[in-house]
Amino acid sequence: MTQGRANGQQRSSGPGRRAVLATAMLGAGGAALGAAPAAAAAGRHGRGRGNGRGYRALPVPTVIAHRGACGYRPEHTLGAYQLALDMGAHVIEQDVVPTKDGHLVCRHENDITGTTDVADHPEFADRRTTKSIDGSSHTGWFTEDFTLAELKTLRAEERLPGNRQENTLYDGRWEIPTLEEVLQWAEREGRGRGHEVWLHIETKHPTYFRGIGLGLEERLAKLLRTYGRHKRHSPNFLQSFEPSSIERLSKLVDAPLVVLLWTADSRPWDFEVAGDPRTVADLVTPEGLRWIASYAQGIGPTLDLIVPRDAEGRLTEETTLVRDAHAQELILHPYTMRNENTFLPADFRRGSEANDYGDVFGAYRLWFKTGIDGIFTDNPDTGLLAAADFRQS
Repeated sequence: MTQGRANGQQRSSGPGRRAVLATAMLGAGGAALGAAPAAAAAGRHGRGRGNGRGYRALPVPTVIAHRGACGYRPEHTLGAYQLALDMGAHVIEQDVVPTKDGHLVCRHENDITGTTDVADHPEFADRRTTKSIDGSSHTGWFTEDFTLAELKTLRAEERLPGNRQENTLYDGRWEIPTLEEVLQWAEREGRGRGHEVWLHIETKHPTYFRGIGLGLEERLAKLLRTYGRHKRHSPNFLQSFEPSSIERLSKLVDAPLVVLLWTADSRPWDFEVAGDPRTVADLVTPEGLRWIASYAQGIGPTLDLIVPRDAEGRLTEETTLVRDAHAQELILHPYTMRNENTFLPADFRRGSEANDYGDVFGAYRLWFKTGIDGIFTDNPDTGLLAAADFRQS
């Protein structure tokens, strides 16, 4: 999931942050092995967790662990995924990029400079390079320049050490997982827990990778078919910021598909390459949503497309996006809720420390009241408590 750059401030372990975390962890304990309170309360919406009924059976609001429980563990590691599942997250997200030899691995970006210890490996010093990816210049190390065996010699590190210093405790503990390893993990966990483990899998930079002979969609579809996750009611969503990637997947699998949407003035990179003049503002109109609904089942907008912020970071008037998307029978899984002040709208920040926790539950209440179907969060335990509160209100 694409996000703006975070600031590099160190987090203060103030009492506000500790209180929210302690409350969330205590509450999540009762839901740890299946989100029982959330699922039990789902009757208000006529939905609940179950096997073989597809995404419409998920609790609403659905709590989606953004890159795993990355508020507490380095993102896209089996440690982050496991913690999210143990907390009771309804769905767990993976971003996928390819290796040089064609394997799909779970990284937010193909640039692994900031999420692994690759810079500490002298044997890979000559792999550092500069590339143009989706119109932007990036200097570092990239997955497509490594074989899977080489990547497996690296270890994951916290991407936001300035904001989440505590997470650096786990630097070096986990390797980069392949998507196949995650599918195998989900299968094992599902058998042990007696319910399906839902995933939310994103193709990253698909036009770029197709251009260098490492197309993502066919590789992803092949893996999904191997593990029986390619069907209409399979327990995974497939998502991308490039609509053409979702259109391509719609011809390869029957699993539910989601088009991700960045800021209103942005253009998907595949539109840039194809000379399509439409922006995200065009895609969130009734006409644009009707077009998306012709091949996808949902959208994943940035939260600002639902309730924009002003220049001071305060929320303004809600748009009609939720209503318009639902009119096309599209679900909405917006992103991303994080507990720290620096990521929250100014309305919900508390105190002067950017990395202390703000009024997170107040922010969740506002978003849930808009009628969204789910939300991506770095802190699944907090999101589960907020969702359970909302269902009971």
